[in-house]
Amino acid sequence: MMNKNVKNSASLMLCLIVLNFINQSFYKRFDLTQDKRYTLSETTNSVLSKINKRLYITVYLEGDFPSEFKRLQVETRQYLEELSAENTNIKINFEAPDEQREELIKRGMLPSKLTVEEAGKLSEAIIFPWAEISFEKKSTLVSLLPNTIVASQDEQLQKAIENLEYSFSNAMHSITQKKQKRVAVITGNGELKDIYQYNLLSEVVKKYRLAKFTLDSVATNPQQTLKDLTSFNLAIIAKPTQKFTAQEKFTLDQFIANGGKTLWMLDNVQAEQDSLFANGKMLAYPRDLNLTDLLFSYGVRINTSLIKDLYAAKISLATGKIGNQTQFQNLDWLYHPLVRGNPDHAITKNIVPVRLRFANQIDTLKNNIKKTPLLVSSLLTKKIGTPNFIELQSIADKVVETDYNDGNQLFAVLLEGDFNSAYKNRIKPFETPLYKKNAIQNKMVVISDGDVGKNQILKDDESKIQPFDLNRDKWTNQEFGNKDFLINTIDYLLDDIGLLELRNKTLKIKILDKQKAFKERTLWQFLNVILPLIVLFVFGFVFNYLRRKKYTK
Repeated sequence: MMNKNVKNSASLMLCLIVLNFINQSFYKRFDLTQDKRYTLSETTNSVLSKINKRLYITVYLEGDFPSEFKRLQVETRQYLEELSAENTNIKINFEAPDEQREELIKRGMLPSKLTVEEAGKLSEAIIFPWAEISFEKKSTLVSLLPNTIVASQDEQLQKAIENLEYSFSNAMHSITQKKQKRVAVITGNGELKDIYQYNLLSEVVKKYRLAKFTLDSVATNPQQTLKDLTSFNLAIIAKPTQKFTAQEKFTLDQFIANGGKTLWMLDNVQAEQDSLFANGKMLAYPRDLNLTDLLFSYGVRINTSLIKDLYAAKISLATGKIGNQTQFQNLDWLYHPLVRGNPDHAITKNIVPVRLRFANQIDTLKNNIKKTPLLVSSLLTKKIGTPNFIELQSIADKVVETDYNDGNQLFAVLLEGDFNSAYKNRIKPFETPLYKKNAIQNKMVVISDGDVGKNQILKDDESKIQPFDLNRDKWTNQEFGNKDFLINTIDYLLDDIGLLELRNKTLKIKILDKQKAFKERTLWQFLNVILPLIVLFVFGFVFNYLRRKKYTK
C-alpha cells in the first residue's frame, strides 16, 4: 500500500513537471472577441519581426482618473501585452504622471481636460493620454487620445481604442527604421518661404530626411539635376508662383516616371489674404504655372474659378470701438472653405475639417489612373469666375442660400496607378539616360490650394518672427485638421507596408448608458451587493438546517 502511494505521488509529480515544462515552452493567446480587436495585423507582425533589440514602452495611464477612461487604460494594456507576447524584446511599463506633470509637458505631452459625469454630477479631470517609446538612443511619443471628429466623449474614447494599433505600429516602425526615406522640398519657382512651412516640415523631419531642392540648376545642368532629384522618395511642391520652364516640367515628369511620389499644393488663381486686408479689396486673376498639360496627362485639371462655401472658416475683423478699445468679431469668410475629409480613406478618416484659402475646383479626367477624392466641399457652394474683384466688405452682404447651388467641389485627390509620361509622344527638352515612358504603380496627391500647408506667423516683443501652429488660427482660435491631413498624406505616399491602412480599423465598443445607469442605480446596487448576501445567507441557513436534520436523532 505504501509503495503504491509513493508510486502515485511520483507519477503526479512527473505529470506536474511535464505540464509546467509545456506551459513554459508553448505560449498561445486566443482572441475570442467578435471584432478580433486583439488579433495583430500582418503589417504589425511585419513591424514586430524587425525589432531585434530591447524596445521600451512607457504609458502614462496609471493612477486615479475617470472610470470611463479606465477602459482606455485596460485596452491599451491588453494590446501592449499582445505585442510583448509576440516579441519578447518589447518591455512595457505603466507610470502615474502625478509627480512628473511639468516634465511631461516640457517633453511635448500636453494633458487633456475631460468632463466626467458621475452620480448625475459633472466634474472635470486632467489626464495624460501619452506613451513614450524608446529604442537604442532614440525616443518618440504616441498620443493615445488623437484629435478626431467626434460627437461625444464616449465616441472619442472609441476612436482612441480603434487607433491603438496604428499609433503604436507607426511609432515602432518609425523609430526602428535604419534608413530614413528622403523628402525634397522643391524651390526655385517662388514657392512658400521656409518660415511659412516650418510647422509642417518640423513634423516631417521627425520621420524622414528632409532637404531643400532647387530646380534652378536645370538651366545649366539638367541631366545632373534629374539624377540628384531621383535620389529622393517624395517631392513637395508648395504654392509655386512662377511659371515652370519646359526643362523643369520634364525633370518633375521624369522624377515621377522613375517612381518618385509627389505632393502638389497649387494655386491657379492669384489671391492673397494679406493684400485684401491691406487694401480692403483685391483683384483675383488666373495664375499661369505652365503645369496644365503635365497634370492633364495624369488625369486632373485645376480650374481658375474660386469657390465660395457656406460652410466656411471665420476671420477676425474690427467692427467698431468702445471708448478707445477696438472691438473685433469673428465672421464667416466664404472664400475660406472648411472641408471634411473622405471618411472611407485612411488619409482623411477621423480628421477634423481642413481650412482652405481661396481654393480652386479640380476636375478629374478619364484614364487608367485610380482617383480617390480626399477633400470635398459641402453642397452649398458658388463658383466665382476670375479675373474678379474681391472686397472685404462683402462679408456683410446678406447670404441668399439659393445662390449657392453648385454642389460638391473637389479640392484634393489621390492618384494611384501607372502614370504615363507627359513627354511620351513629344519632343523632350533634354536627353537623359533616366528617361522612362511611364511609372509602374506610383502615387501622388494634388491639392488645389497652395495655402493648405501655410502656417501663420507671430511677432514677439523683440520683433522676432515665430511660426504658429498650422492646426490653429491665431486670431479666431479655431482648430483645423490641416497638419494632420498633410502628415497622413505624406505617410501614405511613402508607406510601403500599408501602415496607414490600420487607421481604417473599426471596433464596436459597448458604451454605458449613463442616464439609465443613474436612474436604475438603486436596483443594480441591490442586485450586485445585497442580493448575493441574501442568497449566501439563505444557502447557509438551508444547508445548516438540512445538516442538523440529517445527523440529529
